[in-house]
Amino acid sequence: MSNTTNTSDSQPTQQSSQDSRKSQKSQRSQTSGESRRPRPMEVLREARAQLAELTGMTAESVSSFEQTEEGWALEVEVLELERVPDTMSLMASYEVELDADGQLTGYRRVRRYERGRSDARRPGGH
Repeated sequence: MSNTTNTSDSQPTQQSSQDSRKSQKSQRSQTSGESRRPRPMEVLREARAQLAELTGMTAESVSSFEQTEEGWALEVEVLELERVPDTMSLMASYEVELDADGQLTGYRRVRRYERGRSDARRPGGH
């Protein structure tokens, strides 16, 4: 009878040990990145890569970047048409929107300009 008692006594211990391991695994997966918000540099890299994949154009720089209520908003400069000399190449600014996980949800071209040209000054110095 002592074997029966030992067996029944050891089962709750084994069960509690398994529950403890499951709980620790669950906590690790939550802190390991499955549900964490991406870091800004991760968002920047991902946004550039996703835009390049969708448009076929390489992002040269990010001129603005901000966190929004819905996720992230960026303005990305891309080379649209390469010309010689390089200062005559056509550049474009794209407004890129990403969700909170850093996945691209939309983009649109907001302006196009020659690489060698600066922005025109607005009246009033703005």
